[in-house]
Amino acid sequence: MPYRIRVAIALALVLVVGACVTPPEQDAARRATEPDRSPAATSTTPTTPTPRSTAAPPPSTATAKPAWVVGANPLPLRPDGFGQVLPTPPVLVNRSLPTADRLPPPTRGYTATVSAIPDDVLARSTWRVDCPVSRDDLRYLTMSFWGYDGRAHTGEMIVNASVARKVTLVFEKLFENRFPLEEMRVTALPELDLHPTGDGNNTSAFVCRKTVRSSTWSAHAYGLAVDINPFCNPYIRGDLVLPELASSYVDRKNVRPGMIFAEDVVVRAFASIGWTWGGTWTSPVDIQHFSSTGR
Repeated sequence: MPYRIRVAIALALVLVVGACVTPPEQDAARRATEPDRSPAATSTTPTTPTPRSTAAPPPSTATAKPAWVVGANPLPLRPDGFGQVLPTPPVLVNRSLPTADRLPPPTRGYTATVSAIPDDVLARSTWRVDCPVSRDDLRYLTMSFWGYDGRAHTGEMIVNASVARKVTLVFEKLFENRFPLEEMRVTALPELDLHPTGDGNNTSAFVCRKTVRSSTWSAHAYGLAVDINPFCNPYIRGDLVLPELASSYVDRKNVRPGMIFAEDVVVRAFASIGWTWGGTWTSPVDIQHFSSTGR
């Protein structure tokens, strides 16, 4: 069977749209196949959204063929194992892909839940027994967010129990300001081994993995880091850009929805809970990355 067909079949069988700074998890992508579910929560925070910004475009009722299928086009590899950094496809230069609802959308403004991780969620996550945190150290969140389609959606995330409530407050501020997110879902274990496609844009937190080009655990492996719109806010180190098709977004003078800048609502929201921003680093520059550990 040809390689491209084998990859397409593998992608169709797993839940993916890459997280952040390792090539497979950042680049592999596919829509979820499981039914919508509303997890039991230990706490709920409803508020009425405050319309301050029109960063997310107005909703569209049109049904059309997808302009881009995330994860469908494997990249040629570099000697270091990452995908080749290629020019951004025209359809992604001003990225505004719709969000697929995996959980019921909110009905009354911002809503967040915090709960123990359900068994089925843990099973499809990257957690395993040799991770640096136990299952009990982590919490499962659901949170409202605005999509690039101008609609409110419900996302999911796994974070460290010690920061769970604070993280929901950050995303409440983003929701109030209509800061758009393309996707928010739990990173799946198969993503860590998939061939890079360079087009992932999943906002995520816990991923049990090491840091890029290192043997030490990432802050993500503790659930103490969050990546926001990684395609629009890439990781940059020398000639490496992750995701590899996000080279257009290296140009921060070309301002587009979902991008993060110093002193904007995203940076201020994370700063309010004592987290630092990877966009202030010199090498690498990790624009998507916020953490409680400073790394």
